[in-house]
Amino acid sequence: MTTRRIVNNEKTYLDNDGKGAPGASDISPAVPASVIWKLLTATFAMITLPIGTYFFTVNLVFNGNTSYAGGLAALMANVVLVAYVIMAMKEDQSEREEEEQKKKKAS
Repeated sequence: MTTRRIVNNEKTYLDNDGKGAPGASDISPAVPASVIWKLLTATFAMITLPIGTYFFTVNLVFNGNTSYAGGLAALMANVVLVAYVIMAMKEDQSEREEEEQKKKKAS
């Protein structure tokens, strides 16, 4: 079995990934910080809002009826989920609009 000898001035596939100039590095984050904060906010709301709603309403609003309090807590979980989806869709639309504006300016 033979092996390929690498000459010193040759690049291996590990040295050159095909992106830009050799040695150039892109250190920008893969996900913007605003997206991470929105996700953390939605996660916090998904945990606290339904549980808080349940315990607040079970005795104060529904007089011990756990079915109604549980139903309202489930509704609050769905409200948080829908709000997060709407936020994500608006962010995606704003990114598309920015890209279109950049293309128009470049033309």
